[in-house]
Amino acid sequence: MPIMRAAFASRFDDADPLAALTVGEQPEPSLPDEGWVTLRVTASSLNHHDLWSLRGVGLRAEQLPMILGCDAVGIDPDGNEMVVYPVIATPGDPRGVSILSEHFPGTLAERVAVPRSNLLPLPAGLTALDAACLPTAWLTAWRMLTTKGRIDEAEAVLVQGAGGGVATAAIALATAMGKRVYATSRDAAKRERVAALGATAVEPGARLPERVDVVIETVGAATFDHSLKSAAVGARIVVCGATAGHEPKVNLRRIFAMQLEILGTSMGTPADLADLLAFCAERNVRPVVDSVVPFSRVADAFARLHSSEVFGKVVIDHTQ
Repeated sequence: MPIMRAAFASRFDDADPLAALTVGEQPEPSLPDEGWVTLRVTASSLNHHDLWSLRGVGLRAEQLPMILGCDAVGIDPDGNEMVVYPVIATPGDPRGVSILSEHFPGTLAERVAVPRSNLLPLPAGLTALDAACLPTAWLTAWRMLTTKGRIDEAEAVLVQGAGGGVATAAIALATAMGKRVYATSRDAAKRERVAALGATAVEPGARLPERVDVVIETVGAATFDHSLKSAAVGARIVVCGATAGHEPKVNLRRIFAMQLEILGTSMGTPADLADLLAFCAERNVRPVVDSVVPFSRVADAFARLHSSEVFGKVVIDHTQ
């Protein structure tokens, strides 16, 4: 059986997810049916989903070893450079879909198998390393702002917890759309970087100069009350994560008195990804990259993501 090098979950460790990561040989991907193709991966990026997988969230022991990774750019069998849309129809999953590395092997490998319909051409002007940042975190931020947040009706946006991939994507995208953006972070150095992206950086819980029309909420319980208090009448609070608690106390009187909408979302559609790719290429918007790490040192990339210092995306260069 042909083998390849990959980064995969070999066990689960909630306390120390890095200890559950193995980098080594795995079988090359098989094709579930004739509609699938194999790509040679040239670039990928990490998401906190990868760390959650190592903790055992969303995976069962009988699925191990599972190759990690959701995002990738690669070369298809015809020699074309393609961006992978990572959401796969999965009838056995209660959601009806899954993302790569949940039921199907992920992108942190030399090769990955995906449905041909999940491939989008890499636009001119975007590098593989840039585009590899977009299909998960940036796609989620795009849908939060556009489809769910209706940002075309908004003037001001609050992004909670600047530093992570979704939050930094939301800051960059909303700024490129010409909106006034406020972003919170406990870290003074990260607040400086937020300001460099064109946003107004504030400490968590700080009173804003104005109420906002859209709140991008990735943190959860630690920031949710501030999100409610910062929302203007009719504002949309869009939630995609809960890294600091999933059961916040919610003041229902504020919700109905201010006519607020609390909306959940995750990922986006292939059309959303196509729109995002086109927007970034045409507006010269580039992902916020924390670091680029050779695939030969992918374990170092996981350690960087796991640190509290990361700001933006950790990208893997599979050509090194």
